[in-house]
Amino acid sequence: MSIKIFITGGTFDKEYNELTGTLFFKDSHMSEILKLGRNKAEVDIRTLMMIDSLEMTDEDRNLIAYQCQHCAEDKIIITHGTDTMADTAALIAKTITNKTIVLTGAMIPYKFGSSDGLFNLGCAIAFVQTLPSGVYVAMNGQYFKAGTVRKNRQTGSFELIPT
Repeated sequence: MSIKIFITGGTFDKEYNELTGTLFFKDSHMSEILKLGRNKAEVDIRTLMMIDSLEMTDEDRNLIAYQCQHCAEDKIIITHGTDTMADTAALIAKTITNKTIVLTGAMIPYKFGSSDGLFNLGCAIAFVQTLPSGVYVAMNGQYFKAGTVRKNRQTGSFELIPT
């Protein structure tokens, strides 16, 4: 059972420019992260885009959903920026019901050395193999069904939307 990993950008893959003090994208760190985590699950990695989720458009989200729908794998992880991760998850959940899809990200870039990305990716790999079909957001050891979660910008964590 292979897991498809789609990379879309987000803080997970950002680099720091020491001269300008800005964050930017260069290459994905996914292979390095999987090696560091001693991953043994079979994965196939594909970069769809490298953008900040605040710059993600509906066209970008539709491309992600299309790629999920049309890939052979039924277990999919999407690395995504945390600011609009819940929006993308909700959109995908409207169209795909026969696959297990887990979106995850990081609050701190992997290259900073103190990133939560490695832990979040490890959790996503475990969740995608054990959860039933559906679309989920996985952050900080928790998972949430798409459409029930939001990012709390005051606490910097994900939480259930109050009903």
